[in-house]
Amino acid sequence: METAATSPAPLAGIRVLEFAHTIMGPSAGLILAGLGADVIKVEPVGGDTTRRLPGFAAGFFGTFNRNKRSLAVDLKSDDGRALVYRLAATADAAIENYAPGTMDRLGCGYDDLARTNPRLVYCALKGFLSGPYEHRPALDEVVQFMAGLAYMTGPPGKPLRAGTSVVDIIGGAFAVIAIQAALRERERTGRGQLVKSALFESTAFLMAQHMAGQAITGRAPPPMPAREGAWAVYEPFTTADGEQIFVGITSDRHWRRFCEHFERPELLNNPTYKTNEDRVRARPVLRPLVGEIVARHNGPARLRL
Repeated sequence: METAATSPAPLAGIRVLEFAHTIMGPSAGLILAGLGADVIKVEPVGGDTTRRLPGFAAGFFGTFNRNKRSLAVDLKSDDGRALVYRLAATADAAIENYAPGTMDRLGCGYDDLARTNPRLVYCALKGFLSGPYEHRPALDEVVQFMAGLAYMTGPPGKPLRAGTSVVDIIGGAFAVIAIQAALRERERTGRGQLVKSALFESTAFLMAQHMAGQAITGRAPPPMPAREGAWAVYEPFTTADGEQIFVGITSDRHWRRFCEHFERPELLNNPTYKTNEDRVRARPVLRPLVGEIVARHNGPARLRL
């Protein structure tokens, strides 16, 4: 989000306590910090274990914990809890994404901190919302398989997780939405509340378009690599110099501009390609024609429409 240099950030003056690790909780804190909140990350005495992750997770901590203040606290000690209660008394919101029940056992759950500060908005980021699975832990990749996202991402018969931690991140974004709504409601009621965000339900939201499609067509949607296209031209093509450029023609106006740019009036005037629906039906013939046009030119700069 961009704001004028002379304007205060939208959440300036809001203080957030973050009891979170890995990605889901820290991504919520990251967004809140980006909006101007003072985010204080409360880490275990040994530090957030995400600091030491290797491999593809080596960038997790730096990515999702910038723009925050941090301190290490032993929440199992009386002194540590007393410090957290003092911080909670000055906070507007708290976020946590530890295993279900962990914060309550440590004496830092919603009821504990709300006694110190009834105006506190407390957001629990979990694997599942209230229901039969609410006490189960979950991971981004697990719910991608459970809710069908991995099925939609990989080729037929080979489900594959998305190439980034999309569920953790969207779950964190939904948490920010919930926190801001609760802060707005606090202006009316004077009281905070417990709000939740969850991995599984976030994935179900992402999958809703495919579930709706199945309800409308009566057929299970094929995975994205084998998808039935909604547009005739919506994929990468190879240029003359061996580069690849994605071409998406999603409207009749796009089609007109494409044909005019490459001086192909016979395609524009062909009734077979008049509407998007016509072009989808003609895709087996039209796609190679577009590929031939792209293959005559070098690089994205020349092809920009």
